[in-house]
Amino acid sequence: QVQLVESGGGLVQAGDSLRLSCAVSGRAFWTFAMGWFRQPPGNEREFVATIGRNGDSTYYAASVKGRFTISRDNAKNTVYLQMNSLQPEDTAVYYCAARRHVASQEGDEYSYWGQGTQVTISS
Repeated sequence: QVQLVESGGGLVQAGDSLRLSCAVSGRAFWTFAMGWFRQPPGNEREFVATIGRNGDSTYYAASVKGRFTISRDNAKNTVYLQMNSLQPEDTAVYYCAARRHVASQEGDEYSYWGQGTQVTISS
């Protein structure tokens, strides 16, 4: 069984930074592409960023490109989301997800999900 546990969320002010972590246990982490998604209050879940198995390919939502950076450490079974220049519209529950093989922006293609971590940005 694959388990994903996010951490690093919190309440910060606009312009601040946060780094989310997602620790993955269970099967070989290196076989999974990883993604970050978020669900703002009252809205649908949306794609944020994804990274390939080796970290050699990354993709971002237009709304976060240039501000957020996804990375992974296969030795630590962990994926990260560095979030800079945070804005109130970034307020959401952030989820990490895992899927076999290649990175994807489609949440429905992910097999495993974490429980989410709340990120709140005050103006």
